[in-house]
Amino acid sequence: MARLLRFGKSPWQREGVDGETLPPVEHSLAGDEATGVLPITRERSIVDTAVYVDGCRVASPASIAETVRTLRATDGGVAWLGLLRPSQQEVIQLAEAFELHELAVEDAIVAHQRPKAERYGDVLFIVLRAATYLDAEEAVEFGELHLFIGPNFVISVRHAESPDLKRVRHRMESDEGLLLKGPQAILYAIIDAVVDGYGPVVAGLDNDIDETESQVFAGDESVARRIYELSQETFEFLRAAQPLAGVIEALSKGRLKYGVDDELFTSLRDVADHLLVVNERVAGFRQALRDILAVNATLIAQRQNDEMRKLTEASIKQGEETKKISSWAAILFTPTVIAGIYGMNFDNMPELHNEFGYPIAVGLMLAAGIGLYAVFRRLKWL
Repeated sequence: MARLLRFGKSPWQREGVDGETLPPVEHSLAGDEATGVLPITRERSIVDTAVYVDGCRVASPASIAETVRTLRATDGGVAWLGLLRPSQQEVIQLAEAFELHELAVEDAIVAHQRPKAERYGDVLFIVLRAATYLDAEEAVEFGELHLFIGPNFVISVRHAESPDLKRVRHRMESDEGLLLKGPQAILYAIIDAVVDGYGPVVAGLDNDIDETESQVFAGDESVARRIYELSQETFEFLRAAQPLAGVIEALSKGRLKYGVDDELFTSLRDVADHLLVVNERVAGFRQALRDILAVNATLIAQRQNDEMRKLTEASIKQGEETKKISSWAAILFTPTVIAGIYGMNFDNMPELHNEFGYPIAVGLMLAAGIGLYAVFRRLKWL
């Protein structure tokens, strides 16, 4: 009957993503006591697993445990395990099977790391950030990739769909000479694929910035939000691409110490040149977006000034019309007052029965109107 082995609190189980202790993991050990490797059924996160000998795939194990058994039984074999969004438990299983350092494993579990290269004994831990341009959304999608490079194995742990390593694996398997160079060749091929993936992103951002410039001069009011989004994408892109230059430099410095093949080193330098061009263009994008934002702010201020000028002109014109209306109202109001007073027809009113009362009243009305008209004309109200 198969026994069950329960792990206690291992170094990788000290703390999970949320700060809680990870649960113990149970594995069936039926039939594997000789190798000491835990037989695990095929994990859902495994995308592809292969063992290569002399540049050719000789096995496609279905689990981590089977990969380890095959690798131990194969002289001169190199294993490449590809996982997508593995669980904490699966990462711990990897650590147990391949004796990975606890700090690197913690980084692989938590993710959200910047590109870096760290060596733990004979295992190199690499963090890469891939980028993909989504044409439909006109946005950049970023993906994180963790690599464990050992003497005879490569473990790639992706936390997003990007980058697609199927093409890299197909390319490596199509060229036996590359696989003969060992895990370092796989590492450099993956870095090359990540940097090549930056090209369409640069082109997409370049096109988006051109469109943004057109929106600015067309007076599109929503362009400020688009400029901000592009600035954020460009900043994230720089965070993905700039530290990678340091990773490549670190790998170059370790060339002689770890016996890197001359051809691989030349390819790595070529990747570094491409990355340099990418970083320079993206840095130029940031400056261009700052300039566009400044121009947009200037145009907005200019449009606001134009609106204020038009409102001021309209207010002044309205004031002039108000003056004219008020002037004529005053001119017409005075005769109305005089006529109103003498229209009350009281018996005891001065000049009511005077022979010249009517001419005097009419003359008074005309004199008052003409006088007011003269005053308003002098004040330029009329």
